[in-house]
Amino acid sequence: MERVKRLMGPIIRTSFLIMIIGGVLYPAAITVIAQVIIPDRANGSLIYNGENEVIGSELIGQNFTSAKFFHGRVSSIKYDASGSGSNNYAPSNQEMIERLKESAAAWEKENPNTPINKVPLDLVTNSGSGLDPHISPDAAYAQVSRVSEMTGINQQTLRELINKNTQGKELGIFGEERVNVLKLNLDLVELL
Repeated sequence: MERVKRLMGPIIRTSFLIMIIGGVLYPAAITVIAQVIIPDRANGSLIYNGENEVIGSELIGQNFTSAKFFHGRVSSIKYDASGSGSNNYAPSNQEMIERLKESAAAWEKENPNTPINKVPLDLVTNSGSGLDPHISPDAAYAQVSRVSEMTGINQQTLRELINKNTQGKELGIFGEERVNVLKLNLDLVELL
């Protein structure tokens, strides 16, 4: 018992020291470093409008429903960043099949000039988080006909807009080419 009493002091001091280092000093140091080196990313990669109001983040998708805008991926969580995640259904799962049928029917209704067999899979399926702000360039091109018809902007101009907003692979080798839907739609608004 005497030995336990002698060890309690060092154990408590060591625990307290580890809590201060790991729970206060380290996070504070990383926050300061991030604010100095990459302040935009450290603050959530926020996008502002002309009045300096936050309109979104480059990292979180938004639900564009108007036919005159490009649409992002389907989100089973309605792009609610407080509850990221999506059901990990197998292709044979009945709920997944129903969700795909609903997405395909919505596509056909909104985009009658682009047949469903020409639609990239990312426009009718969720991402793992339900928050993905990107679509493939092919998914953006598949929407050109509808957006052109609704906005009066010619299709070639819209394709150039997509090309301008296409981001390459990370470091040239990782991931896939992608288009940030919010940034694409902000550039589209400038043409309206």
